[in-house]
Amino acid sequence: MAQSAQAPDTAMSEVVLSIDAMGGDRGPSAIVDGMAKSAAKAPGLCFIVHGDSAALDPLIARKPALAGRCDVRHAEGVVQMDDKPSQVMRSGKETSMWSTIEAVRNGEATVAVSCGNTGALMAMSMVRLRKIEGVNRPAIACLWPSRNAHGFNIMLDVGADIRADETDLLHYALMGASYARNGMGLSRPRVGLLNVGTEEFKGRPELKLAGQAIERAAQAADYDFIGFVEGGDIPSDRVDVIVTDGFTGNVALKTGEGTATLIRDFLGDAFRYSILSRAAALLAYPSLRRLSKRIDPRRMNGGVFLGLNGTVVKSHGASDATGVAAAIKLAAQLSAAGFGERLASRIAASERAIAQANGGSEE
Repeated sequence: MAQSAQAPDTAMSEVVLSIDAMGGDRGPSAIVDGMAKSAAKAPGLCFIVHGDSAALDPLIARKPALAGRCDVRHAEGVVQMDDKPSQVMRSGKETSMWSTIEAVRNGEATVAVSCGNTGALMAMSMVRLRKIEGVNRPAIACLWPSRNAHGFNIMLDVGADIRADETDLLHYALMGASYARNGMGLSRPRVGLLNVGTEEFKGRPELKLAGQAIERAAQAADYDFIGFVEGGDIPSDRVDVIVTDGFTGNVALKTGEGTATLIRDFLGDAFRYSILSRAAALLAYPSLRRLSKRIDPRRMNGGVFLGLNGTVVKSHGASDATGVAAAIKLAAQLSAAGFGERLASRIAASERAIAQANGGSEE
């Protein structure tokens, strides 16, 4: 597949996605609006929609683009944002989120999309889809706008698990490199390990061990390890995949989203300051619109759960129709590429190659 961030919308044809319509902060109307935006650009895209049918049926009926393309699966329960994952796992089988994951598990849909509670979604996904053999901890990967020609870098983990040892970080590197190949068309991705400095002596012991492991695996796993990278390198053109633990990655992600929103608001305030600034805004409008689109967090919406026997895209909880449509577009492009199967195959092949390179033997 071509670059996931810039691939044509026709990549979404002949794809069935499983959608949790009840999990977002804005309610099912925002989810349905996002589905309609995506469907209007991809005539072959279909949905299995999970949630309260009494609420969903009239919303879908008002969208001509969705006519005949939605299979609504009634689910009574809703996973709330403040629900504990352990609680959801005990009593969540009747929820829209559980039903959404089940459709992927049963092979009815290729990718699940939800705006719901991240911890609950990951817990359900791990239990129902199971981890890929050899992966200890799944990761959430996000697209980050960058100076690279393809427009984005990949960063993982951004919130699946706050802990990660050297083995986990190695697996993140393998999964991130596979995502870059299949999602962005990069034949040999450049992988960097996020640290407080680029010098080899800096960082926690597990980071140093992880750096050594990722470097040893580079040739066998077909990527280039560029060493440690810093926060300023996340949007740079010197790396394609940034590997970190979930705590650090989530803080960086939320900081980036907040900064982008702050810059957009400050620019708006500046151009509304006076009559002259308003006139300048009219002249600069085309450039400002391009900038706003480039840094709009809604258009980079969608974290991919990596390391599972099935593909799950986590949309931001506060997503509006534009954000939901972006997550659906990403999900459909990964589906069209057969990403889930390719990732599992690549992880297995990389593990075998690394074992052979280290003098191990296959069983």
